[in-house]
Amino acid sequence: MRDYAEAVRLFDHGKAAAAALHGDLEALNACVECCDRHLGDGKPALLYLNGDGHSARYSFEQLQPLVARFANVLRAQGVRAGDRVAGLLPRTPELLITILATWRLGAVYQPLFTAFGPKAIEHRLEQSHARVVVTDSHNRAKLDDVPGCPTLITVNARSGELDFRQCLDKAADTCEPVMRTGDAPFLLMFTSGTTGPAKPLEVPLRAIVAFQGYMRDAIDLRPEDNFWNLADPGWAYGLYYAVTGPLSLGHATTFYDGPFSVDSCARVIDTLGITNLAGSPTAYRLLIAAGKAFSAPIKGRLRVVSSAGEPLNPEVIRWFADELGVKIHDHYGQTELGMVLCNHHGLEHPVRMGSAGFAIPGHRIVVLDEQGHELPAGQPGILAVDREQSPLCWFGGYHGVPTKAFVGKYYLSGDTVELNADGSISFVGRSDDVITTSGYRVGPFDVESALIEHPAVIEAAVIGKPDPQRTELIKAFVVLASGYSGSETLEEALRQHVRQRLYAHAYPREIEFVSELPKTPSGKLQRFILRNQEVAKQHAQQANPASA
Repeated sequence: MRDYAEAVRLFDHGKAAAAALHGDLEALNACVECCDRHLGDGKPALLYLNGDGHSARYSFEQLQPLVARFANVLRAQGVRAGDRVAGLLPRTPELLITILATWRLGAVYQPLFTAFGPKAIEHRLEQSHARVVVTDSHNRAKLDDVPGCPTLITVNARSGELDFRQCLDKAADTCEPVMRTGDAPFLLMFTSGTTGPAKPLEVPLRAIVAFQGYMRDAIDLRPEDNFWNLADPGWAYGLYYAVTGPLSLGHATTFYDGPFSVDSCARVIDTLGITNLAGSPTAYRLLIAAGKAFSAPIKGRLRVVSSAGEPLNPEVIRWFADELGVKIHDHYGQTELGMVLCNHHGLEHPVRMGSAGFAIPGHRIVVLDEQGHELPAGQPGILAVDREQSPLCWFGGYHGVPTKAFVGKYYLSGDTVELNADGSISFVGRSDDVITTSGYRVGPFDVESALIEHPAVIEAAVIGKPDPQRTELIKAFVVLASGYSGSETLEEALRQHVRQRLYAHAYPREIEFVSELPKTPSGKLQRFILRNQEVAKQHAQQANPASA
């Protein structure tokens, strides 16, 4: 394991960053970095398994001519360097072929998550001006009512439409890659839209260096690992770190095409011999709920586990250590930044329970007050990236959309954090999620973590409910475990549990038992929906007191 401080020193003015990508940031192609560069030794590029038990393995040598063929198919439809190609596909070999073929032409891949409805798809295609959409028969109908829908290429196409396999079979299997500069985009992403309309942003080719750093230092991806990232490539964490990151290091990615469940997760780990796992706390909580049914068959199989998407609850950390005998580490990032703050599996540094970790080498992460001054340890503020001293920071703003996130040399993340004395940083919450009650600032994550530690609770979301006396009071929405039912007795038990786990002013004065919590398709809590519902209820009660 390398020393963290030494790894940070390597990134002096970006020199190590350029060297990490073979010394040339002026002639790049993402398909070359993620496929061609790794030809010659038969290494696997894709491990595929679906819900019916069908499996397949593609080496880089097998994948390359398929990619070249489909690149020629796209070129025949007018795709050129800089054009957008959208993919509305599940995790199948066709998805990976589409992504790499787009990159081979110097074009820009735009992911469309398969759970999107027509409106979400329409917004993204309207913003991107995609020239081609690649989809399958299952998702094809979502595009019927999209105005001005681009050219479609469909796996198992309708009669008279372009069919993926038929086009592939007719195309030539050689296609020279189009080289571009490090600042040229190769991905077009959209923010999750949790606080407003989804905004587009371009990811430049030089971001591949940063993705590699995360895979090497935080994930600790080793040649002998079998790696599985549970995240869907329709979202940033999956596309950056299930596809681009491992492939650019010559390491196979794993695609499981099927519904996520405790049984399917255990089956993939067992069948493919997964040793290095990445995912979200939402997925891990489902596994924990299964108890021994999940842990017993795979205990001792995993070497390391990584978590991203939302802060990792301490209870999850303890469960993975006790039940699976494996370290799970928390990682923080954004679509705009990739992963920038981590408890690194591959670097030696202190790991503080509840901390998001340390800045990934190549980034300087600071905590700012509202005036833009850097704060010392112990004071909550806004997480920011010092762009002048972060050679691997690649985000340059939203595409065609102004942003207030750049203030001087800093990028403001919008997240509230606190610097710890050891140099690590702890997540407090989204700036608009932080609760101010009776003069205290309370992070919802702390209360949620405490609630989840109670055996009756599977999931929890905590918000600040407007209150004339306390500014806000803490309200919790709780999903109960099987065998428990909501009652006043249980409410009081949960309140006392939180008071004991945290502190007197942080317990939820109101608790509502619900069957599910509002989330984005990628599994992030949407606390703002719950806040808006509470405000609407209060307005209705004020307008009609008799209904209260």
